Amino acid sequence: MSRLTPFLGILAGVTLGVLAVSFVGSRTVVESDASSKLSLIIPTLTPSTEMSPAFVEATSTPKKVVPLKKETSKSVEPLPATPLPAPTPTTNVPVPDVVASELRGALVNILCYAPAGGSIHSISGSGVIIDPKGIIITNAHVAQYLLLKDRGVDCTIRSGSPALDRYEASLIYISPSWLRANPRVLTETLPNGTGEYDFALAAITKSTTRDSLPSTFPFLPLATRPSVTGVPVVIASYGAQFIASSQIQSSLFPTVVFGSVKDIFTFGTKTIDVIALGGSAAAQEGSSGGGVADAYGNLVGVITTSTVTGATDTRSLDAITASYIRAQYATETGSALDILLSKDTATSVAGYASQLSDLEAIITTGLP
Repeated sequence: MSRLTPFLGILAGVTLGVLAVSFVGSRTVVESDASSKLSLIIPTLTPSTEMSPAFVEATSTPKKVVPLKKETSKSVEPLPATPLPAPTPTTNVPVPDVVASELRGALVNILCYAPAGGSIHSISGSGVIIDPKGIIITNAHVAQYLLLKDRGVDCTIRSGSPALDRYEASLIYISPSWLRANPRVLTETLPNGTGEYDFALAAITKSTTRDSLPSTFPFLPLATRPSVTGVPVVIASYGAQFIASSQIQSSLFPTVVFGSVKDIFTFGTKTIDVIALGGSAAAQEGSSGGGVADAYGNLVGVITTSTVTGATDTRSLDAITASYIRAQYATETGSALDILLSKDTATSVAGYASQLSDLEAIITTGLP
């Protein structure tokens, strides 16, 4: 295990460009292990209705992720929220194509438009539904846009192949630690960082079509223990780096690839907080908030950072682990994440509404 030095300021991020290397049945075996600097992966849109192709050079030099001495994975002690039973017999393990289909069904695209001419960029990112009530987990650097309704920012939740407008959503949690550490990411063209604290939860509240909300949503449960090196995984996102800006609204397809955990990292001592996934078609702008699922159909990671230059199979893609998200949520709130997930949507949305203005102020103070 290597250690990611905590980093106050900019996220490891890549502005998601617009790529749709898709999708149903597509298969990319991850074998390479790229090791270049990581960026956040959310494609930024221009202030109009189009998306810019990618993040531009950062105006300030970000702090680097500094790896420390390698340790064998055997010395790492996973920190599950609750102990899991022993794995079921292999005959009961879902085949990879089944897991890929389930992850694809739970995947969403989060598209947010900012007013033209302002300092805030429009963006496109990804998310995964982790509860049948329609609870989405994504990155804080994507979900922060849900705090900006008063500034004219309009976000929609999309799904399908291609992605189409489906729902509206409201925040039910965003890491205040991330907001305080990254107050200027909204106006940066190429934010960088480690992915620490970079998570948020939103609840689907309304249909934007003539159809009513479904009684249950397709979802993947959030894992309670992390994956270790060598474990096979399925990775899915709405990558957007390789399609034209004009195609995001009508031709954005999910990217689904098969890979494995290449390495593990920690923000602390021996907890597995970040998994490195190597290079694949998912290592592109727009993948922020995408999902990493294990062979049992559990969501074990949420994509946070990637390199975005060179061939995709030579890039680096990282995800924060579900166990890290659970532990950090408990640290920040004093409560288990499962308690929040057990509440009905209306209660969660109403209970969090009183905090939104204070959270918005953290990232908008100083903006024109």
